[in-house]
Amino acid sequence: MNKSNNFSILKGVFFALFFCFFISNPAVFAQIKLARIFSDHVVLQRQKPIAVWGWAKANETINISLSNQTKTAKADGTGKFTAKFAPMEAGGPFELKVSATSGNLTVKDVLIGEVWLCSGQSNMEWTVKQADNFAEEKRNADFPQIRHFFVEHNVEIEPQTDLRSGEWKASSAETVGDFTAVGFFFAREIYQKLKIPVGLVHSSWGGSQVEGWISKEGMLSSDELRDYGQNLPKNWAEADARLEKSVKQITLGDANLNPTLAGERKYLQANYDFSKWHTGSPMWQWDWQGIWAWRGNGFMARKVEIPDNFITQETILGLAESYSYNEIYINGKMVFAGILKGKREVVLPKNTWKAGENSLVIKMNQTIEPEWFGLGLMGSADDVFVASKSGKIPLAKDKWHLMPSFAEPHTYNHSSNNVGTTIYNGMIAPVIPFSMRGVLWYQGETNAGRSYQYRKTFPLMIEDWRRKWNDDFYFYFVQLSSYGENQSSNEGSGWAELREAQTMTLGLPKTGMAVTTDIGNPNDVHPTNKQDVGKRLAATALKLTYNQNIPYSSPMYDAVRFENGKAVVSFKFAYNGLTTKDKFGYVRGFEIAGADKKFYYAKAEISGDKVIVFNENVKNPVAVRYAWSDAPIDANLFNSAGFPASPFRTDDWQGVTFGNKFK
Repeated sequence: MNKSNNFSILKGVFFALFFCFFISNPAVFAQIKLARIFSDHVVLQRQKPIAVWGWAKANETINISLSNQTKTAKADGTGKFTAKFAPMEAGGPFELKVSATSGNLTVKDVLIGEVWLCSGQSNMEWTVKQADNFAEEKRNADFPQIRHFFVEHNVEIEPQTDLRSGEWKASSAETVGDFTAVGFFFAREIYQKLKIPVGLVHSSWGGSQVEGWISKEGMLSSDELRDYGQNLPKNWAEADARLEKSVKQITLGDANLNPTLAGERKYLQANYDFSKWHTGSPMWQWDWQGIWAWRGNGFMARKVEIPDNFITQETILGLAESYSYNEIYINGKMVFAGILKGKREVVLPKNTWKAGENSLVIKMNQTIEPEWFGLGLMGSADDVFVASKSGKIPLAKDKWHLMPSFAEPHTYNHSSNNVGTTIYNGMIAPVIPFSMRGVLWYQGETNAGRSYQYRKTFPLMIEDWRRKWNDDFYFYFVQLSSYGENQSSNEGSGWAELREAQTMTLGLPKTGMAVTTDIGNPNDVHPTNKQDVGKRLAATALKLTYNQNIPYSSPMYDAVRFENGKAVVSFKFAYNGLTTKDKFGYVRGFEIAGADKKFYYAKAEISGDKVIVFNENVKNPVAVRYAWSDAPIDANLFNSAGFPASPFRTDDWQGVTFGNKFK
């Protein structure tokens, strides 16, 4: 081997070692930087110590100045440094300047004001451009002192030290459309009343469950979640393996089965019995049908009743939207294979179907676009059908049978609900200890199946965050709105029980709740009137945080007494009395029961701050409930300030979610 080759080999080894050293010791070569949340246009919290942190060379001395204050900090062995400024009053703009031997940087247009963390699931994530009257709101968005920082979705097995992206943006017609709607309408009320800058740190994730937002240490502090916290997966490979077993248990009934390709081909045969498969709606992602985070191929199947007069006609099979490769089998015969983009309608020749019951199986490949979607149909449920000149048979109303293809390559999307704590690790830990006045929270829909447990997990999260920040900050939340069925108390309601758990959380200090059952949409889990939600949260903050003398609360159940076959229910926060929003003046939404626990819809009459409730079928009442359903659209009790009464019950009988636990 010649000297030239030897030199090349040695040079390659040197650079390989150099690269490995750099990767394992980033602080050695680090340029100075601040945590990403300290970008231009940042709003810092007034009247509280202001923590500023970042990274430089290991053990380096850093000088940091803000307004008339200058602090000196020393980086630790990893390069991390932190400085804390004395509290300041509202004002600005200022510059935050950082200097060290490794470099200098300046954060411009810094304001001191009120900072609120906006978090939860999709109703907090819902943007201004998705809310009511966006054209008008866009014209009324010129508030340069209201600023918004969006935290990118990210889940991590371990707590992260910084965010991957993000920047502060001032409110304008061009930017406000992407702000959290609830947060913006809250901020606008606060700003207009206080004339103080307002910063919104927006960290939310649609569909997320509360357990994802709790730290490992929080879980370990709780009897409710300690076992889970002690057995968290150590990496994503372990997490995926656990999820694989869970999905197999749900779909196959056995977590240890390993289907083969030959076995899965039998699913397509004419007489295959798929009745024991997992069932769900054909519409939207399989994630929300109980097959969480599956990214691969799969099968959708159902029986279809075809009338005699369809047989000799050409028919159309409508399959809504799914930009993916599909194979369609009717009674074991493949009638289509390929990709159709947009609203899909497959034309089938006469005699494709048989009179009576038919087997329809669709072999679906992973969605091409949008890639994140997984399996399931998009678009409208009305576009899933069989039609001929003689009529149309809808196919989306009934459940379909769903089965992943375990024998083919597949992965699991690392999303919000795979593993508890992971949203906290990726989206909350990196902004601690950024100083703030408090939290606005809108979440609970995904936890409605475990509402009884939410009595413990929701307060646990609040206390966990307060410990992590070492700050007993304010925490205001939105009670679940109205969505779904308006069932009676005899059927029970997970959503009503979740609202009850939220109401019980008001027992924690410095908390408040906005009741929104009157502005929901029973047909859409995302009601678009976010203006009133923001205003109600703002009223709570203006009263409890900013000490303004205004009405702020919904009527809240206080006590009940039973006498002469009637229940007399008294309320707190009636203000100048209770009233109804009903042109006939009738009070609706109450139910009453005797010792047999059978509820009857009740008559009710207002008497000042009390409501008298009765039903002739209940001679000796022992329990009253109000607005106790998923979508209590009948409920119409308000106080004189215009706030709707909070749903409640006077009994403590076991509910429909009792015993359901997070796993």
